[in-house]
Amino acid sequence: RSVNIVAFGNERDGFSEDNQQPSLIWSYLGRSALISQINSSLSASHIGNPVFTEYQACVFGNVRLVVYDCPVWDIFDSDWYTSCRLIGGADIIVIKYSVNDKTSFQDLKDSYLPMVKKALNHCSVPVIISAIGARKNGVPCTCPLCTSDRRSCVTTSEGVQLAKELGATYLELHTLNDFYIQKYFGGVLEYFMIQSLNQKSSEKMKKRKKTQKCHRVQPPQLEQPEKMPILKGEASHYNADLHNLLCCCQCADVAFYPEDLSMAVEAHKIILCSVSHLFMLLFGVKSLSDAHDASVVQLAQSLFAVEAGAPFPSSPHGAPPCVPPVRVVVKDSVFCSCLPDILHFIYSGAFQWERLEEDIKKKLKDPDKTEHVLEKVKCILKTPGKLNAVKDCKSHPIKRLYNTPLRLFFNTPVLADVIFKIQGATVPAHRAVLVARCEVMAAMFNGNYLEANSVLVPVYGVSKDTFLSFLEYLYTDSCCPASILQAMSLLICAEMYQVMRLQHICELYIITQLQSMPSRELASTNLSIVSLLKKAKFHNSDCLSTWLLHFIATNYLIFSQKPEFQELS
Repeated sequence: RSVNIVAFGNERDGFSEDNQQPSLIWSYLGRSALISQINSSLSASHIGNPVFTEYQACVFGNVRLVVYDCPVWDIFDSDWYTSCRLIGGADIIVIKYSVNDKTSFQDLKDSYLPMVKKALNHCSVPVIISAIGARKNGVPCTCPLCTSDRRSCVTTSEGVQLAKELGATYLELHTLNDFYIQKYFGGVLEYFMIQSLNQKSSEKMKKRKKTQKCHRVQPPQLEQPEKMPILKGEASHYNADLHNLLCCCQCADVAFYPEDLSMAVEAHKIILCSVSHLFMLLFGVKSLSDAHDASVVQLAQSLFAVEAGAPFPSSPHGAPPCVPPVRVVVKDSVFCSCLPDILHFIYSGAFQWERLEEDIKKKLKDPDKTEHVLEKVKCILKTPGKLNAVKDCKSHPIKRLYNTPLRLFFNTPVLADVIFKIQGATVPAHRAVLVARCEVMAAMFNGNYLEANSVLVPVYGVSKDTFLSFLEYLYTDSCCPASILQAMSLLICAEMYQVMRLQHICELYIITQLQSMPSRELASTNLSIVSLLKKAKFHNSDCLSTWLLHFIATNYLIFSQKPEFQELS
């Protein structure tokens, strides 16, 4: 017997100086008299970042307790399927936040609450919302800087409203002492543990009785499918794809030159604009009136000079012949000499700041010049209205990986150089992104095909919604199908364009959704599992077809009563 608990959120406020204080979960496990044999381990997502701590212990003597503590909500952005898997296997869910961190609470309410609801779907899993900390109600200051601080506390009514939206139990823990941990939080948690164990025992008895009644019909004996690679998670190669785009210089639409025009360094507007407001100003994505930071405007004018339309030989690997790359003259010779290293830093995901520092130090061999170049890089990558320090650059990768900046340009005509025509509608896109992320499109736009020199490209054999979901994955490295049928349509599109990781994600989504279906829903659903099996076979989805065949055999009594069952050989 076992109980699985999943905890989301960070109980520490962002301004607290005591970052070593134990978490709510660890405090409960360490103090409860019912808990014994505690072990913990740090687990990572498929992109290699620590996501949650796993605790294993014994409760009520011989019941196995497994707790996953996820302090970072970004797991829903970076690894939707891991978060769904955690919620799907949970017997109890704990959502915790600091009452003194209004910003994090607002992010939870606006961005992640809908995701939690979607992941819960129709599951009747008990949810505990824990508001932690004593509200800082000091004497309010009247200066402008402190006006916002008076609203930085999360009120009780806001927490109760959040609990109502999830149908959750709301608790306020003013401090993590013995009373609040053991008697208050522990009492509620242990009540739900007992309820979960009782429910599991009841379901086990019902299943045993049902099996005894149905012993007369024997389903086919098929071997359990081997552990499929898609269930282990496939590593993302999003940043590697963009870096390869810089190395091969396909679809380059901008070339940087020194003032003597002696050499050229090619790049892509879409990538540069996605990470920097300075480049948005430089290439006309934003106007000077939109700029909120004078230092960025001043740097753009002093560092670069755009000479659009100037006659110079275009690159054989660049944009279509009719659209030569834009020439940009770099006025600072020292900065220009380091530009290849800076571009490699940007295209690699802008998270190897120490490596960039080391490369520039080796190249310049002058501390003053090195500092000069690095300060300009920081200013280029700076978000308007926020101060940037080296530590900001070092923490930049987390935001880059969890919130890919190319999302800003998905399905927008800004900088678009290709338009897909599908089902009478048009969808703008960017060749550089498509070529970097999809080998089939790379061959299509750079080979001896009609599309290589066409702006309007027709698409057949797929719906507009499915194709948009496919493009969204190319731009953001994530997708979230709304249903099993949509996931199958997206799988077919991914197979058509040979994007294997997306195909595996769709396979995993279909398997996860079918596994979570209760028998009653399987018996009444209009979804044809046999039809899914045929499509999986036809589109070379061997993992999914093998799993579906075993799923049909495992639920033989249900599927043998359906009309489409006769279509199976």
